[in-house]
Amino acid sequence: MKRHLGFWLAAGWAAVLVLPWHIGGVWPVFWPGGPQNGPSAGDGMPALIQGLLLGRPWLLASVLPLLAALAGLRATGGAKGGADGRARSAWLTAAGAGGLGWLLVESLAVTQPGLGLGAAAYAVVCLVLGAHGLALRGWCKGDVFIVASIGLVLGSILVFVGFPVVTILLSAVQDNDGRLTVVGLFDKLTDSGIWGLGCVLGTGSTCGVAWNTLALAGVVGVLTTGTGLAFALIAVRTGFRYKAALRLASILPVITPPFVIGLAIILLFGRAGVVTDLLSTLFDIPRSRWIYGMPGVAMAQILAFTPISFLVLVGVLQGVSPTLEEASQTLRATPWITFRTVTLPLIRPGLANAFLISFIESLADFGNPLVLGGNFDVLSTKIFYAVVGAAHDQGRAAVLAIILLSFTLSAFLAQRRWLGRRSYTTVAGKGDAGLPSPLPPGVRIAASAVAALWTGLTVLVYGTILVGGFMKSLGRDNTLTLIHYQTAFGIETGPNGWWFSGSAWDSLFTTLGVSLVAMPLTAALGLLTAYLLVRQSFLGRGAFEFLTMLSFAIPGTVIGVSYILAFNTPPLELTGTGLILIIAFVFRNMPVGIRAGIATLSQIDKSLDEASLTLGARSFTTLRRVILPLLRPAIVTAMVYSFVRAITSVSAVIFLVTAKYNLATAYIVGRAEVGEYGLAIAYSSALIAIMVVALLAIQLLVGERRLGRRTAALPVSTSASKVNA
Repeated sequence: MKRHLGFWLAAGWAAVLVLPWHIGGVWPVFWPGGPQNGPSAGDGMPALIQGLLLGRPWLLASVLPLLAALAGLRATGGAKGGADGRARSAWLTAAGAGGLGWLLVESLAVTQPGLGLGAAAYAVVCLVLGAHGLALRGWCKGDVFIVASIGLVLGSILVFVGFPVVTILLSAVQDNDGRLTVVGLFDKLTDSGIWGLGCVLGTGSTCGVAWNTLALAGVVGVLTTGTGLAFALIAVRTGFRYKAALRLASILPVITPPFVIGLAIILLFGRAGVVTDLLSTLFDIPRSRWIYGMPGVAMAQILAFTPISFLVLVGVLQGVSPTLEEASQTLRATPWITFRTVTLPLIRPGLANAFLISFIESLADFGNPLVLGGNFDVLSTKIFYAVVGAAHDQGRAAVLAIILLSFTLSAFLAQRRWLGRRSYTTVAGKGDAGLPSPLPPGVRIAASAVAALWTGLTVLVYGTILVGGFMKSLGRDNTLTLIHYQTAFGIETGPNGWWFSGSAWDSLFTTLGVSLVAMPLTAALGLLTAYLLVRQSFLGRGAFEFLTMLSFAIPGTVIGVSYILAFNTPPLELTGTGLILIIAFVFRNMPVGIRAGIATLSQIDKSLDEASLTLGARSFTTLRRVILPLLRPAIVTAMVYSFVRAITSVSAVIFLVTAKYNLATAYIVGRAEVGEYGLAIAYSSALIAIMVVALLAIQLLVGERRLGRRTAALPVSTSASKVNA
């Protein structure tokens, strides 16, 4: 205890004596010139130097919590429940709470610049000191690591999820000058451009953007869930031979930037598209712009999101007990009645989850509506133009973001209400050697037809992505060329040697750097949170779990706008930096790591933890040496998802990129907006290849967990088990 406290106290003194307290650089750079270099130079100095030399005496108060902790460190004698133990607990708790409270008040002062590295380190030190004090009081069975972990996760979520959401709510009642205006909020919420029904009532040609968004998400959710169910039925309930191809088809759209499918659809079905040109030549069908609008956006989203529904539903179908279906057949029910009254009700959770995921993905999708939307407006694109357009109306963007957030949260609540508290358990401790019921002939034919249509379109789309980058202008000039790859990834020689002359290199290097940094942070924070939720019991655990999953329910567009509003001014001035991109990716993708960790930890018996603790190991040692080796599947899932989403995400970061920190997806969207489709397709195919290589490398690096079980030849299809994995 004393050694650990000494380390954290040393770190606290370093934070106020060495590290830059405010944003402004590393303080020794400005030290030789002294304060006369100007206020901006002084901002990079440590807290105590600023307090003594720059006339900022309030910063001198930063040493008081450290002195209180030092007093607690000296009270090292006695048991936890003794007088010395109570005194030490009081000193440390006061040091932690006082330091964090003072930092909050100091950072919110109007004239203060943004907090820097020193303030961040000081906050972590105060958090750990307070955790020591609370552990001495018996919190979490006296485990300092658990108390500190709960505080760290909760604090980070409140700062990087809760604070931006509150900021965007407040921005909705302010005008562009920062003045409160409730009347303005009412006018923006009731704007006919949002809720108008002119297309239905016949008073106009278009409906409000809110109705457009809901209609698109509803159509995509239903069709995506139905298509995913068709593929899952074929994979699980038929003798389909090429199940490995289904696995490949389910992975490709996941590692493809979402708007790239929209670009391929334009090259196929646009006015100058390959299919359009073929139909015009052979059947004299006039060229049109039908693809620009709801039909094109819906087509792109269905192709992109169907594999996610398939992955959800294939596992649910495999978990349906054949015994229940055999009981129905024993009662002389036809295959159709069995399918309708037994199978479908048992997969309701899977259908609800598949629909919910597709619905939210459609609401949050930004790239496809931007590329294919035409005059069909949705909330995500309207938010974008409200921020970057000529009007630059952040209040309107906040209102639209709140409406979009209300839609996603309502979808979550509707799903919970639809499922209710019914039991859908079919896998119990008893053996279950029954055979799944065969599909009714009509269902099998319909599923095959739907799957064939989707597969045909997917082959066309990915064929276009594969060859489009090697043609000068697909559909207009099909001459083979490498000009697009040379423009994006050109390498030239000069007097100083080789240099990267391609226009895409900077965005690619930034994307890979940000993704590689965010990947382990996302996995670590997600799995630590899962460990706390599954293995620990503490007050407010339910609210804690809700907060951790909140960022999954927030569309990426809302996250981008809220981060601009929250982190554009002190106390956390992060816009324009690479750090804000990393933070956005970490907290946007963290819920998937949490879910994967919870699922894996639920399979690991708590007796392993208890045995380690009985042998005298601390909880941190138990987590590191016992739990983590068994969490390799969850680690792979969290790292892969984080890496892929960081590379392919556009809606959450389109507002956060700058000329210095540009990302690959923003670069591709920019090229598509000006009609450089060949360059955009070439860059997208390069990203897909990079992600495939990275996924294989992550799998080899992390490996698989070994349970020491004997293997046996089981009559289970290898390809089917791969799909379930």
